[in-house]
Amino acid sequence: MMMRMLEAGGMEVLVDVTRPPDEDNLNGYYEFEKVKQVKADSAWLDQAVGKAVKIISRLLYDLPQNRKYKIIFMMRSMTEILASQKVMLARGGNKGSDVADDAMERSFNTHLQRVTEWLARQTNLEVVYVGYNDMMEDPPTHAEIVNQFLGDGLDIQKMIGVVDRSLYRNRA
Repeated sequence: MMMRMLEAGGMEVLVDVTRPPDEDNLNGYYEFEKVKQVKADSAWLDQAVGKAVKIISRLLYDLPQNRKYKIIFMMRSMTEILASQKVMLARGGNKGSDVADDAMERSFNTHLQRVTEWLARQTNLEVVYVGYNDMMEDPPTHAEIVNQFLGDGLDIQKMIGVVDRSLYRNRA
């Protein structure tokens, strides 16, 4: 959702079509495959300057320290994340992990705590935290927070227009 909001607001996004839209994500995944290899090959970052790029939290550690980054860190209820993953896995015919939800939640919360503490110590990173649930409840306020964080150049109304509550299916 955030990548679509940024794009609608006027920011260029760096994506490829390796993972097209599907039943689990009707508007697409907005991913760029080379992100997964950032530790081994970060040359693609040159083409990412001034653009939005989706990256999962565990890969933030691998970003080269000699660059500056603005990170919009999306937060969501772990219960909702797990529910969404179960639906996605089931639709794909996969059973998923044998790890119990409560153990998975503890593990992920530990990861989040560590990554947020690490982010706070980085001098080359600026971070704003945005709750997915907060965005769904009050898009104007949170779109404006993102806009201000990125320098006040985005079209807020177009950003808000992307928020589609009908796609908020796996709720806590």
